[in-house]
Amino acid sequence: MSATRSAPVFAINHMAAPKLPAQAFFQLARSLDLQDVEIRNDLSGNAIIDGTPAAEIRAQAAEAGVKIATINALQRFNEWTPEREQEAIELADYARDAGAAALVLVPVNDGTGQKDGERQANLRVALKALLPILDARGLKGFVEPLGFEICSLRSKREAVEAIKDVNGLGTFRVVHDTFHHHLAGEPALFPEWTGLVHISGVTDTAVSVSDMRDSHRVLVDAQDRLGNVAQIQALLDADYTGLFSFEPFAEEVQALEKPAAALSESIALIRRHLA
Repeated sequence: MSATRSAPVFAINHMAAPKLPAQAFFQLARSLDLQDVEIRNDLSGNAIIDGTPAAEIRAQAAEAGVKIATINALQRFNEWTPEREQEAIELADYARDAGAAALVLVPVNDGTGQKDGERQANLRVALKALLPILDARGLKGFVEPLGFEICSLRSKREAVEAIKDVNGLGTFRVVHDTFHHHLAGEPALFPEWTGLVHISGVTDTAVSVSDMRDSHRVLVDAQDRLGNVAQIQALLDADYTGLFSFEPFAEEVQALEKPAAALSESIALIRRHLA
């Protein structure tokens, strides 16, 4: 099959249906004929926060017939402190025991750590420290630049350069998030460095690009302003073969009583436009 005819492999992030307990979320994925899921450590009342043992999550995933692609996420990873190190170790232990393949690494996003020189140095310190933690547990680390103007890591190029500098090629990849890619305005794709793609759309015509926030992120439909289909096609054409994982944050999506129908519709629309 040529690269231009490659079909996207879809997955879902628990943020797409955060009200569902893990077991039901895994079953949702299977009902959509998807085999890969991302679980999160920021959903109150749900694994991982509710204390569900990793072994139980692993068993539930196996029973449903899904693989846990990532745990999302180690927050503020590029602000490396003793507390962050402990957090990383605990999360990596959980990921390993739950059968997850990777940890998503999310940078500081509050306007601090942005200075030129400072942010690049902080990134390298964190990646260097994370390397042995992840390697010892057989995990990958997926670095996710965020397009927000206040973020300490907006550029995939900076992430890739840092990964090279710490000799982290065997462990680290970047996340291409279609929302953040649009906001960052960085045209380069880095498909060979991409370990995961997050997809979500924005349809609100009143919001400017610089004012777009997670609350605007819906499932991809015909009114999408982010060019999701074009981004997905470009990545497929450049031989990216990893997952395209739905990660909407908008309340109207998360409140859906029948998320399967909405997700199925979005998957069908993307496939139709790619064809």
